[in-house]
Amino acid sequence: MKRKVNLFANLKSDFASGLVVFLVALPLCLGIAMASGAPLFSGIISGIIGGLVVGYLSQSHISVSGPAAGLTAIILTAITDLGAFDIFLTAVFIAGLIQLGLGFLKAGSISNYFPTNVIEGMLAGIGIIIILKQLPHAFGYDADFEGDQAFVQNDGSNSISSLFEIFNHIHMGAVIITLISFAILISWDKVPFLQKLKLIPGALVAVVAGIIINEIFISSGSPLAIGKEHLVSLPIPTSFDEFKAIIITPNFAGITNPQVWVVGLTIAIVASIETLLCIEAADRMDEQKRYTNTNVELKAQGIGNIVSSLLGGLPMTSVVVRSSANNNAGAKSKMSAIIHGVLLLISVLAIPVILNKIPLATLATILILVGYKLAKPATFIHFWEKGKYQFIPFVATLVFVVATDLLKGVALGIVISVIFVLRGNLKRAYSFKKEEYEDGDVIHIDLAQEVSFLNKAAIKLTLNSIPENSKVIINAQDTVYIAHDILDLIKEFKETRAIDQNIKVKLKGFKKAYELENTPDLQNHVSIEHYYDVAKRALVKKTQKENF
Repeated sequence: MKRKVNLFANLKSDFASGLVVFLVALPLCLGIAMASGAPLFSGIISGIIGGLVVGYLSQSHISVSGPAAGLTAIILTAITDLGAFDIFLTAVFIAGLIQLGLGFLKAGSISNYFPTNVIEGMLAGIGIIIILKQLPHAFGYDADFEGDQAFVQNDGSNSISSLFEIFNHIHMGAVIITLISFAILISWDKVPFLQKLKLIPGALVAVVAGIIINEIFISSGSPLAIGKEHLVSLPIPTSFDEFKAIIITPNFAGITNPQVWVVGLTIAIVASIETLLCIEAADRMDEQKRYTNTNVELKAQGIGNIVSSLLGGLPMTSVVVRSSANNNAGAKSKMSAIIHGVLLLISVLAIPVILNKIPLATLATILILVGYKLAKPATFIHFWEKGKYQFIPFVATLVFVVATDLLKGVALGIVISVIFVLRGNLKRAYSFKKEEYEDGDVIHIDLAQEVSFLNKAAIKLTLNSIPENSKVIINAQDTVYIAHDILDLIKEFKETRAIDQNIKVKLKGFKKAYELENTPDLQNHVSIEHYYDVAKRALVKKTQKENF
């Protein structure tokens, strides 16, 4: 029987973490909507649905869903090609239906085949991306939009070159707020007398401090005052009609357009893969090591995208940045994701004016610390100590996630991991042992449990290296499967090269179905070898007795 989960059991810690995720998610939702060429409120709607609907339906305790930077290019192209945002929403509706179907088809099980070092490489790569992207905001240089994760930016610069541009655009007011925010966040959990205030997250204190400091700068007419271009920018509806106009519904007349279905399928596939990757990452971060049913997650994401499309929201995925912030803030259950959705809903309806006073520098500080925890040096040391087969896929994934995008980076990491696995299997196809005796050496080749065509090259090389006049025992007693390529290779070796070079071959443990061990000429050869074995054992016993 399935155990019931009490969502309110850890309300104190979940509320604090939900509040932190809300502060992180708000500018990201707006930034991703802006980059996607969609109405700004569509990002907020997606974040609200990701928190309330997906947060409730999902079984993940740490993951947080919302609009994803990985979909911005797809959304921007789709809106342009389809010609209208309401037709694009029909494609999102279709994507949700496809994801729901994938969940029922149990497609989520593919996440079990993502290697741990690749997932950790993805997390470290995203951590570095966060740091690279947020450092300019911390110094008051906001040329790039919040939520961008692409290495090459819209203005032609990249994440590295933009760091050098900081020196030409330093805003001292933003720097002061960044330093104060860092001091608050780092000391909040370490200073003894502040630990009594754990119910209040340090991120909220930093945000409030940033608002107050900037308001002091503004009221005093100081040149340190931060302008609107460096603050959160949330659209403020001034009437009910304006608010009503925000809700855009899908134009289902576009459902007969094949291009709409192509966009829907593309979104469904990319969003599902990103979600599964993020769920694996979230499970890795969870201190209680709880595992998420990924098939249920696909269903939750599908329903979330259906609801989001009906209300005019962007497509969503599980998002690593928000999930990481959630985990670092001490989330215990999925209640924190739900709370973040509730806060998004309340804030855009009730306090948009206050939200628009939040400096981006403060939010950058929060995210930089999240990025550091994802890419901390201890993770690099851990995989370095595990050896090159673990370290190389980890680093390759990290580099390509930073230089390209999440999906390409993970794909490369998996390919490298598979190559290493195949290479390892090639080496483990058999064991080779040589025993030295007075009347000649005996070579033992013990085949592994499974010997596939991939092992052909290694076995062929070994057989070719056996010297003339040798005695060889090829043992398949522990083998369950041998590819026909390998059987043919052994048969050719026994019937041709072994005879030409006077190599005595004994085959042990080969099944009758292989038609290899029981050939007449081989039976005669085995009987000769039988006497050789008896003589050899007698010689060993005699030698041991004399030594004794």
